[in-house]
Amino acid sequence: TLLLIAAVAIAGCASGPRAAQTAGAVFVLVRHAEKASDDPKDPSLSEAGQARAMRLAAMLRHVDAVYATRYRRTQLTAAPVATANELTINTYDAAIPAEAFAQQLSASHPSDTVLVVGHSNTVAQIASSLCDCIVEPLRDDEYDRMITVRIDRDGKALVEQARY
Repeated sequence: TLLLIAAVAIAGCASGPRAAQTAGAVFVLVRHAEKASDDPKDPSLSEAGQARAMRLAAMLRHVDAVYATRYRRTQLTAAPVATANELTINTYDAAIPAEAFAQQLSASHPSDTVLVVGHSNTVAQIASSLCDCIVEPLRDDEYDRMITVRIDRDGKALVEQARY
């Protein structure tokens, strides 16, 4: 019996480093939640948007970094996730080219889980740059698409899309 326990323990130790070697980065990209009509240039979130931001926080229980543009709608979408994970929101410039921002994310977070909150005209481009693949653009009325890009240590990317 002791021999069996020792063999299982050794096997568990042997599989740990292999698992760590294959782990990589996970980038979760979403558009800001539904916006209110309180300010035409920099609106806050509607009630539906606030509820969506809370659903996002419930889904993302372990995140290492949170990024959002400077606009209220992205900051307010990211805030519940940042708060739940005891993080501050890293603000990025929405005008930065997607390729440059994706390179920055990959270099800064090679093995982290990162939330990126952007806009209908930026989220798919950033995801495409992260995975080096084609990601269908978001429609202007689409607030519920979540794009997850998983990049293993070998640089291979897997893209998953879901609704939340």
